[in-house]
Amino acid sequence: MQLKITGTGVELWHSGHLLLHHSTAAPWVSAGHGTADMGMYRGNFDISDTVHTRVALAVMEVDGTRLTLRAAPGAKPALVLEIQANSLVVVQHDPAFNRFWFRLHAEPLEHVWGCGEQMSYFDLRGRRFPLWTSEPGVGRDKTTAITQRADTEGRAGGDYHTTNYPQPTYLTSRRIAVHLQTTDYSVFDFTGDAFHELEVWAAPERIEFFADASFIGLVSQLSTRFGRPPRLPDWIMQGAVIGLKEGAKSFDRLDTILAAGVKVSALWCEDWCGVRQTSFGTRLFWDWRWSQARHPDLPARIKALAAQGIRFMGYTNPYLCTDGSLFPVAQAQGFLALNANGETYRVDFGEFDAGIVDFTNPAAADWFAHAVLRHEMLDLGMSGWMADFGEYLPVDALLADGDAMTLHNAWPALWAKVNADATADRPDSVFFMRAGYTGVQGHNRLLWAGDQCVDFSRHDGIGTVVTGALSSGLLGNPYHHSDIGGYTSLYGLTRTADLFMRWTEMAAFTPVMRTHEGNRPRDNLQLDEDPEILAHFARFTRIHAALMPLWRRLADEAVEQGLPMQRPLFLHFLNDPACFSIQTAYLLGADVLVVPVLQPSVTHQSCYLPRGCDWTHAWTGEVFKGGQTVDVSANHGAPPVFCRAGSPDGGLIGNAIKDV
Repeated sequence: MQLKITGTGVELWHSGHLLLHHSTAAPWVSAGHGTADMGMYRGNFDISDTVHTRVALAVMEVDGTRLTLRAAPGAKPALVLEIQANSLVVVQHDPAFNRFWFRLHAEPLEHVWGCGEQMSYFDLRGRRFPLWTSEPGVGRDKTTAITQRADTEGRAGGDYHTTNYPQPTYLTSRRIAVHLQTTDYSVFDFTGDAFHELEVWAAPERIEFFADASFIGLVSQLSTRFGRPPRLPDWIMQGAVIGLKEGAKSFDRLDTILAAGVKVSALWCEDWCGVRQTSFGTRLFWDWRWSQARHPDLPARIKALAAQGIRFMGYTNPYLCTDGSLFPVAQAQGFLALNANGETYRVDFGEFDAGIVDFTNPAAADWFAHAVLRHEMLDLGMSGWMADFGEYLPVDALLADGDAMTLHNAWPALWAKVNADATADRPDSVFFMRAGYTGVQGHNRLLWAGDQCVDFSRHDGIGTVVTGALSSGLLGNPYHHSDIGGYTSLYGLTRTADLFMRWTEMAAFTPVMRTHEGNRPRDNLQLDEDPEILAHFARFTRIHAALMPLWRRLADEAVEQGLPMQRPLFLHFLNDPACFSIQTAYLLGADVLVVPVLQPSVTHQSCYLPRGCDWTHAWTGEVFKGGQTVDVSANHGAPPVFCRAGSPDGGLIGNAIKDV
């Protein structure tokens, strides 16, 4: 990085890119003091802030690589930064300030992406994004009836920016990236024409900058910085993971599904640990031990599945229900977080309470990784599980090491590490998570898009899965998937056959296909209840399995270069500005373009084809010139998929379609 003294102030540059400009008239940093009001209700947060003071740090003194910022000449230093490699490192700050605002250079036509897994908007420009891991909410659109009702009844409606996985990192169309190293609450504001403002509720450790001539190089740099997960094992990409939670009957239902010609890689039974009934629907019993009442002879059944080449997967999360057998064990050993009275903190999860395993206590983390995940799950014969939650750490909990307010955002990465430690010597095992933050990338095996509504809605339906895959993939999360058919069914909202079939088609062109019965299985259409849907699903599982050479190659690229398997169009078409804001299509590698159907009752779909090459329609063989929008047939069974003309992947996909 390079400092330049100009006639109007000081500029910081990196690889030919202006990062910031400071002058007395337009300071790039402000500092202040605020008081936060933060309430949590079942993972949903009400957050407000009273800013008592905010002062511009108008004076910046440059001494070699050290920058000292003051509110006025002779005033006490408010912030001292040191230029180190590609970072501005905070070496000192005035403790009277607990709010900082950094203004970084922006250009009027600049596009911005990132900030973790964003579900509503891929291009973030023109909007403000609070970064705090939480439940995303139901509906996530304050103008809709379902969001308004969820807000009224449970403070659970969410908004466009609420996400399980935020991260204070963004990339821009200038081919630079910025990362704020902090776990404190922050807000990234991209509404300005001349600057992006980063607000953080404490002095960050540092601000990091990245630049590259290509987006591929930039994404690879970020993946190196945040850590790369292990290679996704072949078995989970060779067929569908079938989610059933009807106890022993799940195995009989699986036989029916197999008889229909479905290619199955695993049976996933969340209810291996038992269930309880609540007003929300069928919930799991959060005591991570095999429920012999719910699943008699489970070890023998797992072995029988293995003989068929089918794995078994389960479910866990970092909490222990107070009426379970593991809660008193953890409590007696001091492994649970405490409340202000020094008693075990009990979190209300909706008609039952649970304790929080304190992962800041190394002994507690080790106990959960080995005594619970390894002994109770892996040793039972599981090949993996959903590692749920991670967003619920209350900010007033007392932890063994650290402040819960500061550690709230860090919690998903700590949870991911516990799972990674448990599976460290089991490279063929897979756990998948929805919660995340900086550093989760190096531990989590597979990202999952969370709990979408069972519909086509703009902010909480099927389309948010694509947006989530694209945004998180740029930040070093190469493997992404979702609940086929969605999860959340409330207020009379239920799945349609159209939705289930479209979700199936989309999932076939993602690395992992996995079904979920949803929160209210009996109210919703299930895979094995309709012969037409089952046949449709079976066909697309076979197409997915036939694409194994593509999945293997993309998994190798994820390990070697840190590239996501699902990629935004501009990653390979960096000179086509029309690709910058597209969030309803993606590339698999460089040569396969997928444009999933994300609206109901569709028979034709408009598709933008990146310029610079010709594109062959996978289902018809028709060739189109790039750089235009085409309208193609999109009936059930033939979602729009295109291959770069002449690419070997075109032959692979064409053969997969014909062979099934």
